[in-house]
Amino acid sequence: MKNVLIINAHPTKGSFNEALANAYKKGAIEAGANVNEITIGELNFDPNLTHGYTERKEWEPDLITAWAKIEACDHMVWVHPVWWGGLPAISKGFIDRLFLPGKAFKFKENSVFWDKLLKGKTGRIIYTADQPSWYYRWVNKRPTEYMLKKMTLEFCGIKPVKTTMVGPIRNSSNQKRKQYLDKAYLLGKNLK
Repeated sequence: MKNVLIINAHPTKGSFNEALANAYKKGAIEAGANVNEITIGELNFDPNLTHGYTERKEWEPDLITAWAKIEACDHMVWVHPVWWGGLPAISKGFIDRLFLPGKAFKFKENSVFWDKLLKGKTGRIIYTADQPSWYYRWVNKRPTEYMLKKMTLEFCGIKPVKTTMVGPIRNSSNQKRKQYLDKAYLLGKNLK
């Protein structure tokens, strides 16, 4: 049985991102996966990595629980909106606080290289935007996809990481949103 972790990185309850996460979850459960969830907006933690990597900041209970779910998963699914070309601030703080040296990666002594401590896991990113996918890809160069996929998940050993853009969301019809939800459901059903 595959252990799937769905991380809803939208800070607002009732968002379309939440609906996408729920659609993926439904499909994954039907496929026989064991599903855990993290809704970042519901966690109680300070998102500021106050001292960088120079001084350890103790994790709050919600971060301890979140890290246990990350360690236990085989497949990690992030669902997030694109805001100002990036993740919502609380989601970036979640990454800053959890994906630390000695936890998600480890610098090699006297080297510019590192060990990837989350090897063996795969990933999926489902992100929403208010622009067409061609515009986000060719004009804006997919900044959140690059940051989360390459510079975070793959940096820590999660591979492969596949991506799905959903949008434009603003002014989308109910029919179009149903298509987006059906797509998320099928990704879960196929455990992709």
